Amino acid sequence: MVRLSALDRKLWRDLWHMRGQAFAIALVVMCGVGTYVMFISTLASLRTTQDSYYREYRFAEVFATLKRAPESLRQRIAAIPGVEVVDTRVVAQVRLEMPDFPEPVTALMVSLSDVGQHGLNALHLREGRLPLPARPDEVVVSTPFAKAHGLHPGDRFDAILKGRRQTLRVVGTALSPEFIQQLRPGSAFPDPKRYGVMWMERRALGQAYELDGAFNDLALSLRPGADEQDVIERVDELINPYGGLGAYARVDQRSHRFLMQELQQLGTLAGLFPTIFMSVSAFLLNVVMGRLVAMQREQIATLKAFGYGNLAVLWHYLKFVAVIAGAGVISGTALGVWLGKALSAIYMEFYYFPFLRFSLEPMTVVEAAIASLLAAGAGTVMAVWRAASLSPAQAMRPEPPARYHETGLEKLGLKRWLSQPTRMIVRHIRRRALQSAVSVLGIALACGIILTGLFQRDTVGYMLNVQYDMSQREDLSLSFTDPTAYSARYDLLGMPGIEHVEVYRAVPVRLRHGHLEYRTGIRGVEPGGDIQRLLDAELRPVALPPDGMLLTDYLAQILDVRPGDRIVVEVLEGNRPRREATVVGVVKEYLGVSAYMDLTALNRFMHEGPTISGAYLSIDRAQIGTLYARLTDTPRVAGVAERVQEIRNFNRMMDETMLFFTYVATAFAVVIAFGVIYNSARIALTERSRELASLRVLGFTRAEIAYILLGELGLLTLVAIPLGLWLGEGMCYYIARTLQSDLFRVPVVLEPRTYAFAVTVVLVSSVLSGLAVRRRLDRLDLIAVLKTPE
Repeated sequence: MVRLSALDRKLWRDLWHMRGQAFAIALVVMCGVGTYVMFISTLASLRTTQDSYYREYRFAEVFATLKRAPESLRQRIAAIPGVEVVDTRVVAQVRLEMPDFPEPVTALMVSLSDVGQHGLNALHLREGRLPLPARPDEVVVSTPFAKAHGLHPGDRFDAILKGRRQTLRVVGTALSPEFIQQLRPGSAFPDPKRYGVMWMERRALGQAYELDGAFNDLALSLRPGADEQDVIERVDELINPYGGLGAYARVDQRSHRFLMQELQQLGTLAGLFPTIFMSVSAFLLNVVMGRLVAMQREQIATLKAFGYGNLAVLWHYLKFVAVIAGAGVISGTALGVWLGKALSAIYMEFYYFPFLRFSLEPMTVVEAAIASLLAAGAGTVMAVWRAASLSPAQAMRPEPPARYHETGLEKLGLKRWLSQPTRMIVRHIRRRALQSAVSVLGIALACGIILTGLFQRDTVGYMLNVQYDMSQREDLSLSFTDPTAYSARYDLLGMPGIEHVEVYRAVPVRLRHGHLEYRTGIRGVEPGGDIQRLLDAELRPVALPPDGMLLTDYLAQILDVRPGDRIVVEVLEGNRPRREATVVGVVKEYLGVSAYMDLTALNRFMHEGPTISGAYLSIDRAQIGTLYARLTDTPRVAGVAERVQEIRNFNRMMDETMLFFTYVATAFAVVIAFGVIYNSARIALTERSRELASLRVLGFTRAEIAYILLGELGLLTLVAIPLGLWLGEGMCYYIARTLQSDLFRVPVVLEPRTYAFAVTVVLVSSVLSGLAVRRRLDRLDLIAVLKTPE
């Protein structure tokens, strides 16, 4: 049996005696460590899973789309220096007619590699098998689309392949590294109910689209050390005569780009929230442990009197705080792993990886443990050293009573309005100004981090209002299979249920300004539109200039341009002209980035007649079923998006990703706030127990001494709340600034209910802590407290 030393027995007795405070401190550490482990482990796991998936299923590194090229071009592309594997494909947008689903559904049909599962972008089969060469009606459908429609091998549905209806049979469901996120063209969010990806045998799809012996899409992998940009330029030279739309690297591939931006956002949050929480908890831990150990000044002196040296005493107290911090680190690690797995599972549902390789690097736990132990140890070392530096005889005497003076409030003539207990509160705060300021800062930080957890909830509602109520006000938006004559607008107006039409022209481009470039699209819209509005920074409608280009504010930042600057526009369709345009202004958008021009000006810029790519529609919702049927039977309509469904998709993405850790962070912030306030109240009681007992002996009632102690806590809390709200706002602005990306930007919006929640949490924590302390005050042993000789 292991025998405990006298100091170790003292350690465990002290922990038991202070179990409430120790538990509260451990909770603060647990929340800081849990936040850190959750974010870091989730990010590391997703990146590990992504890398493994890309490598094992041979995700391509360069992509290109063109009109039509002979298969013989493949050998010339393969001969480009640095190219390792070339996969030529047939790719087409198709319309589907799904059983028991009346709304328009579209899919991207992709031909399978000639070398099967050994080619690039290999499929991970979830169910069934691959299509057989002799069966042109067989397809593999993407897993999210299959789940949305309840499809399994053997099910059938109709598809329109180049104007011809064909019944297709599902033989399998699969995932592909090329389509981790399946986004319909023109949509910012996935909608697996209305858009999916399917794979068909190469010969069957080629014959359906008159591309037998030809291709209209290709994917490449590169050799190690290859010059990616050089390969892209050489591919462009070869495919330009065949209607090439511009080769692009993996970084610009839509699914990969969406995923990388989301991981970048998660990485930003993984750097921000854990840093904030760990810093706050470390600061609070330092303060609390310093005050806690300082209260044991007489015990430290007694230990020295019995022959223990300074280092032995210091080691004893370091072990004391290590046990508390260690309990927080262990529980925080376990909680962080559990939450990390839950968050990773959410991303799995949203991004459709075939597997998850969850990993927790040992250094993550070591870093969190070191930060917590250093924070606790720093406060402990300073407090112990101050007490140990005194001689035992001097340290065993209580500190001399503090001398109090009239405060500024009293000198202003308010003394007669303040009761004696109130003057004692004010004078005590003034006498211990630094300690009071630290308490205020601790409570303020606890209040502030509650705002950081909740402000994104408010932000989501604001972004929705701006994007879909003030800017994009259409009921439906549709796109055509190819650029279409302006007269199609009148065809749409003749359809049942359509009340108003605003058309647009979309042109894929690469914008360049100096050494900066960005691949996006120019959207030409009609001036004076009512259902599609452009807004300025003050959210006021912007009139389209007859010439020149408007950029979204974030795109202007990316290209470092201002109104009046000239930019190079490289068009990525048709004969791919390269021209210059003048930026005449910027518009405010929170989702995506784009450029805008007057429709007529864009047609003129493209050297084409009145041409459109799609339309925004206001409809009579009572006739939506009939309208959907007409749109489904219209061959040139490539896809239809409903604004209400886009809002649902946006909310789903936010709920399943951002808001999950927002609510987790809020819960942790609440726990930290309570732990800080409770410890402040308990330490204040311990520090002033002799003083309060003396007042009881002198005739003060229990209510009066409770008022003296808790009134001070209440006053400090009231002072801390506005400071905490201000600090919280500052942290929210910092988070919003670092979360900006071309996927979406986060404005800082804090609703009154968020402020009210933060204030309520702090006040309730103060009340609960006060009630706990009041119970101890009522049980105060006057004789035991006054036994210390003075």
